[in-house]
Amino acid sequence: MKFLILNGPNLNLLGSREPGIYGSTGYEALCAMLKDKAADMGAEADCFQSNHEGALIDAIHNAVGNYDAIIMNPGAFTHYSYAILDALKAVNVPCIEVHISNVHQREEFRHKSVTAPACVGQICGLGTFGYVAAMTYFMEHRHG
Repeated sequence: MKFLILNGPNLNLLGSREPGIYGSTGYEALCAMLKDKAADMGAEADCFQSNHEGALIDAIHNAVGNYDAIIMNPGAFTHYSYAILDALKAVNVPCIEVHISNVHQREEFRHKSVTAPACVGQICGLGTFGYVAAMTYFMEHRHG
């Protein structure tokens, strides 16, 4: 199984941006850990991060035929990107939405996800382990 791990705006600042909320693991370390965890499961993982909505949409489109599943933390786009929702719905690649923090314990505007309806599920509040949980789910519940 091959995973595309997508991260949206400001996730490149992991480790330095609000470590009390997002932890102290940097983005590069997160990607290295996820690649190692995927390999341990007999899978592969590629990470992509962008602060630009269109780049994330292009990555979703390009997942077709190249990846078996998408694990996506859309960042702030979670709450208003109907374009990302439409992209996820347009491709036949299952996706799990992941959030490092528990969005339901935070500001009211973070409680609503417009992208989650196009996803198999949503994981939030488990820190970076949420990405591993999503990979584990896909390994145990093959989609396609």
